Amino acid sequence: MRRTWTIIAVGSVVGSFKWYQALFGQPAMLPAHDYFGQILDSDGTVLLCLHAWGAHEHPSLMSPDRATPGNGLLLFFRVDDFDRALERARALVARFEEEPHVNPNTETMEFSLRDPDGYYVTISARGAD
Repeated sequence: MRRTWTIIAVGSVVGSFKWYQALFGQPAMLPAHDYFGQILDSDGTVLLCLHAWGAHEHPSLMSPDRATPGNGLLLFFRVDDFDRALERARALVARFEEEPHVNPNTETMEFSLRDPDGYYVTISARGAD
């Protein structure tokens, strides 16, 4: 296996697409569809897929009324531009779930926030991997 494609269900693919592009400092563009979009890295690597609730017959993506968005899921992203990501994140949300701190396991700086659909998102400085 080379890569995973994490897919989350969202209320607005376009709105979430814009939010994640702003968080990652990417140029603004629209998703390929109003029911599905892929957030891509500059090299074309898929970072995150956004899927509209109920757009297809995927059992876990049928309705937010049948599942709590984000239950059991942590979106964890390692970034090269931690300080700039922190500034962008502060512009997107009123408060963080966790303020910037050193994670004792990764020994890198990180912070956590909620996306527009309530998913828990952690941004971590990329260490020497």
